[in-house]
Amino acid sequence: QVQLVESGGGLVQAGGSLRLSCVASERTFSRSLMGWFRQAPGKEREFVAAITWRADSSYYADSVKGRFTISRDNVKNTVYLQMNSLKPDDTSVYYCAVLVGSISRIRRSDEYDYWGQGTQVTVSS
Repeated sequence: QVQLVESGGGLVQAGGSLRLSCVASERTFSRSLMGWFRQAPGKEREFVAAITWRADSSYYADSVKGRFTISRDNVKNTVYLQMNSLKPDDTSVYYCAVLVGSISRIRRSDEYDYWGQGTQVTVSS
């Protein structure tokens, strides 16, 4: 069974940084687009960032552009999310996900095929 395991979440003060990691259990994902989403209590899951399997293209939500960086290591089947200049509004559970098929609608959570269990990020003011 496919598994995605996130790590790296925690509590940080506003202005601080965190680096999230997501390890995929199957090498198949080295040829798939991988993304990060987040969901705060009472809100819908929202797109944060995504990266193509060759890492030749990356995509970001406007709210994180310039502060977050997505990267991947296909040898390690791992995708990363470097989060800098964190704000209280970034507080959410962060999920990694894999999109196996068409990448035409990468900002839609229902396009993704596999999900991790999530890691909590809390930014204090």
